[in-house]
Order: sequence, then structure tokens, then C-alpha cells
Amino acid sequence: MKLGFLIIDMQPVHLQEADKKVIDRACEYSNYVAGILRSKDHVIIHIQDIEGMDESNREAFQTIPEIPIQENDLVVTKTYSNSFWNTGLEGILRERDVELLIIAGNAAEHCVLFTYNGASERGFKPVILQNGIVSSHSEAITATYRDRNVISHPVISYLVKQ
Repeated sequence: MKLGFLIIDMQPVHLQEADKKVIDRACEYSNYVAGILRSKDHVIIHIQDIEGMDESNREAFQTIPEIPIQENDLVVTKTYSNSFWNTGLEGILRERDVELLIIAGNAAEHCVLFTYNGASERGFKPVILQNGIVSSHSEAITATYRDRNVISHPVISYLVKQ
């Protein structure tokens, strides 16, 4: 089974109100999982929300350095909360035969949730990376884990060995 990993909106402009400890934990887990998936040629996609970007603030819209983008990773830009809406994301995932879509990043109550729902509506099997999501509202993280399918990094390690 081909896995895809979306790392959503980990950009300085969108992380200003989030807790630094939560961001650091999400980066640690996301980087670990990305390494596991890269080693088996699974798909890593960095989603960047560029709504409001212009030449004067371009740097604030780049993915934070704590989430390195590797040579074979892909980047998709968006202007809506759902990463599938008016982007080429669905086509990219279908071209690569992705079935299970692991989702991490910011913001649990908006872009993560809307992308999760968008993936489900398009027939993908979405899961949220445990300890991989960020929000400026801790209750949104709790609700996301409670109400959505969650996957841990040991399970991902097991899946890529199959």
C-alpha cells in the first residue's frame, strides 16, 4: 500500500499564536515519520497556505526550517483551508497511487480538519499523525484526536515494512 504524508501550513505566518512546545513536538514527530516514509519511497507533500503572500512577506510563508524539505518531497500551495480545493493535490496523490494519507501540521481546527474531510470525500483513507498536529487552541487538538482516525509512528513503521 502506498502512503502519502501531508505536512500542512507549518509556516511562521500561521504559527504565531501556537505553543512553542506543541510546535516542537509536532516537528519532531513529523520529521521522524517523514524519514521512515522517505526510506521506502512514499510520498511526502508540504502544503503551504499562501493567502496574503506578497513580495514583502514571502519569507513568512515558507515552511519553517525545523521541517526540512528534501529533494524528492513535493510542495503544494493553497489559498483555502482544504488542501484539495483548487489545487493539484488529488491528481498528485492519484498519480502516485496513494491510498492511506497521513496528515500532520497546523491548524487542527481548520486546515488539518478540512483537508482530512476533503481526503475522505475523495476516497482516500485519511489518518491524523499522533503528536503531529498544532493549534493555538489545545482543545482543538484534543477534539481532533478524539473525533478522527489517528495513527502512531510505530504503526507507520510496521506498515512500511509490509
